[in-house]
Amino acid sequence: MIKSVSLRRGALRSLLAVAVVGLVPLGTAQAGTATTPGAALPAGHENGTAQTPVLFDDFDYTSHTDSRLGQRGWTVRSYGGGPGMGGDTWAPENVGFTDGEGGRVLRLSATTDGTQAGTAQAEILHQRKFHHGTYAARVRFSDTPVAGPDGDELVQAFFTITPLRFPYDPEYGELDFEYLPNGGWGQSGSALFLTSWETYDPAGGSLNESTAVPGSEAGWHDLVVQADGTSLRYYLDGRLVAEHNGAVYPDTPMAIHFNQWFIETGLLDSSESRTWEQQVDWVYHAKDEIVSPDQVLAEVAGYRSSGVDHVDTVPAG
Repeated sequence: MIKSVSLRRGALRSLLAVAVVGLVPLGTAQAGTATTPGAALPAGHENGTAQTPVLFDDFDYTSHTDSRLGQRGWTVRSYGGGPGMGGDTWAPENVGFTDGEGGRVLRLSATTDGTQAGTAQAEILHQRKFHHGTYAARVRFSDTPVAGPDGDELVQAFFTITPLRFPYDPEYGELDFEYLPNGGWGQSGSALFLTSWETYDPAGGSLNESTAVPGSEAGWHDLVVQADGTSLRYYLDGRLVAEHNGAVYPDTPMAIHFNQWFIETGLLDSSESRTWEQQVDWVYHAKDEIVSPDQVLAEVAGYRSSGVDHVDTVPAG
């Protein structure tokens, strides 16, 4: 049964009422992997074992070659293909870590000179084992490049996804927070897209539900999506900004991704190289549990105050 905790008052409570009826059983927690020896865990955790299976990562790493990334289920993308410029444009070295808000942060860099050969995009992804429950991340979006001219259409994203095996694969699923600082996809200016995918055909055609929030979102934001088994709710800094119905609800476990990439049809007409940055402070998932945005922040604060920078008790999907 999916549990609802720390629910907000009023209308949202009625939205979440469906979360306790006829859904998947709560998974059995595996042995915990809190990675700070001797650290006390937040409330609800004892002896390194979470009552609710969770993933929390504070991104306290040295570089994209840090061996702990692979040990903890992360893959730094190096293989080719879409989205974006296509080809062999995904550069592992564009995934880095730097000092930032609250400690180390993940940094994704994307560079282009308008050509495929001169483009390097960035992506990092976790294992495919996440389905119902609550997903959250603290992400810093950017409206201008850190170097070079402005004007490219690009995507800065936090999302979950299932591999597409063939056109209109019924087992495909995807939940997106995608920020376009220079517009695109029908928006003339900055916009945040919240999109839930049922499936699609790479040759054209898709089944999805999308909500665009126009306006600049430059800076740090708390992103939360709740997946209760029948509906999807997207939150931006604690504010409900989109709710999508069961027709686009993911059918199978997904992987968690962060990436930054250029929209090939929206590049600036310039051969001068330019570089964009996106940052991520932390990521969190509670399996089969609906956690309010405020409670997510409380959970993260609890880990940090206890000196815990990583926990993963979510069983393999």
